[in-house]
Amino acid sequence: MAKSTLRLTAELLVAVEDSLKLAERPNSIISLQDIEEAGTRWASRRAVPPILHPSLSKQRFIRQAVRWLAFMERLQPAYAPAKPHEEKLIEFADFMLRERGLSPATIALRCQTVCQFLDQLCDGGRSLNDVTISEIDSKLAARVNEGHYVRASVQTHASSLRSFFRFAETHGWCKEGIAASIMAPRVFQQESLPSSPSWSEVQKLLGSMEENTPSAIRDRAILMVLAVYGVRAGEVARLQLGDIHWEDESIFFTRSKRLGKHNFPLVQSIGDSIIRYLREVRPTSPHREVFLTVRAPFRPMTAGTLWPVVARRLRAIATSIKHHGPHALRHACATRLINEGLSLKEVGDHLGHRSLETTRIYAKVDLVRLRQVASFDLGGLQ
Repeated sequence: MAKSTLRLTAELLVAVEDSLKLAERPNSIISLQDIEEAGTRWASRRAVPPILHPSLSKQRFIRQAVRWLAFMERLQPAYAPAKPHEEKLIEFADFMLRERGLSPATIALRCQTVCQFLDQLCDGGRSLNDVTISEIDSKLAARVNEGHYVRASVQTHASSLRSFFRFAETHGWCKEGIAASIMAPRVFQQESLPSSPSWSEVQKLLGSMEENTPSAIRDRAILMVLAVYGVRAGEVARLQLGDIHWEDESIFFTRSKRLGKHNFPLVQSIGDSIIRYLREVRPTSPHREVFLTVRAPFRPMTAGTLWPVVARRLRAIATSIKHHGPHALRHACATRLINEGLSLKEVGDHLGHRSLETTRIYAKVDLVRLRQVASFDLGGLQ
């Protein structure tokens, strides 16, 4: 970490020691309640000049105290009572993995969605057998209204709930008929257009990132990988140092859904961008992931942390599109390949799609072939 950060941390730890009077009780275990009370007292002190709002000062105090005392093995563990549906979710996840063959990302998303609803439906120790379809409908409607979800998102939530309750019915955990009663809005296949910047906007985006700051050097390499190879954010986050074969000029990505390796030729401009990042920016780290955070503590980036990296820079260039995350660059890559004359099968293979149906949405942006269809001479037929 930077020296200034270390100095602030050290000053805060001195305040923790003084507020909790750790020297007077060297062998005692400190509870979270003691830390919160000490944080309240410390945050309400008169600091000259005032630096942070008292609530933010309290949060900093508690965070540093918990980390330090846990390191010193003097923090009283907080035993959270196990939720009654946790074991059922574990069985459900195992079923989706072993019987359905779903990807870990899909399983995690479904379990997260179901857990959020069960936390509300089974509040107060209620059993799944007490849950009614009217309660599920009301909770689903409330979640939709709060989140302003589109129909596709509502259908995803309803599908996850329906899958879980169908599994629960087979095990006798809930009343029969609940799964079949969970309704969702109808979503038509290929009803929307892929939202993406044009390839000229992508080139403008990459050309605008000529700063020499560490974050700009790293972000340019990330954006080039996303735009040229059309890979998902999670696939970029999982990219390992050993996945780049410099001698063979190839790069391998671990697919999120197929769970296999996908080999691409290493484009020279991307290789140069990654080399610059590795030499000038990436810190020495035991982590094998290529892309790490630029601020200490240095750790691998995730799909979630990649989203703001892309959105922040893409919003400044492509103001007309709806979505500015990493998937927008995946759509831009597919659209470029379509416009260059590649078939849907070739585009699907490049993107790692299992089915041609998934790639068919890009037929709507194939303007060259659409113009040929529109100009087809019907020979006077009505």
